[in-house]
Amino acid sequence: MGNWIPGDPTLVAQILRISSAYSPPPPEGFVSPMTWGVEESVVERFIAVGIPGGNVSFEKVPYVFDFAGTPTEFVEMFRDYYGPTMNAFEAARQNGKENMLFAELAELFTAQNQSGEPGRTRIAATYLRVTVQKPSES
Repeated sequence: MGNWIPGDPTLVAQILRISSAYSPPPPEGFVSPMTWGVEESVVERFIAVGIPGGNVSFEKVPYVFDFAGTPTEFVEMFRDYYGPTMNAFEAARQNGKENMLFAELAELFTAQNQSGEPGRTRIAATYLRVTVQKPSES
């Protein structure tokens, strides 16, 4: 499986970091899906269901978002279609901070845009590839 890595300096982790500042706190007992990007947490979860820790391996894999549009237009796509960002914008709208959130994300997307081509956005991200080998039956 592929999971975004919390605290990673690349795009998605930074989007989530920024968005969380505009979102209400999660309910008590909530386990963040971002913990699937933390190796120790993943190993613990698989051990809990009977998979030996040695059967779980990890690789940090680069991914490049290649968007045929400006960084600002790419932010609009995330605002309209990526769940965590959609939720952050809804909360920010209720607090009168929608423009602040948009500006902060647009600054991030512009700063991380590696495309030298006008009207195109290329931004690197890194995800954690998790591979789990089925235990051998004895």
